[in-house]
Amino acid sequence: MSVSYVVNGERASGTVVALEWEGGHTGGSRKSRSGNEPVAHAVVEFTPTGGAPTRFREFTGSNPPAYEVGERVDVRYRADSPEDARIEGFATLWLLPVIFGGIGLVIVGVGTGIALFGRGRPRN
Repeated sequence: MSVSYVVNGERASGTVVALEWEGGHTGGSRKSRSGNEPVAHAVVEFTPTGGAPTRFREFTGSNPPAYEVGERVDVRYRADSPEDARIEGFATLWLLPVIFGGIGLVIVGVGTGIALFGRGRPRN
């Protein structure tokens, strides 16, 4: 998904017009847990090339908010569906691929180590 935004995506300048808060304490124990913290999602407005102003809600959220209302951001979007856009930044475009790629490399490394260790042992 991220590669298609970078390779095939269009660029535009956008503005954070709102923050939508999600999650938070739902009752029960009063002890603070990190899973109970609300997160803020940026709502961004931009104008695609030859199109009307478009808004989207960034799928990643954070607490504290990563963006402020009124902040200018770079946007990547698909020309055929501009409402499917992302803020151009490391976390939104690359964080998940890096995490899963790293996990994959660890698994391949462990598998390779086991195969090489098993191959070097003499057989009876």
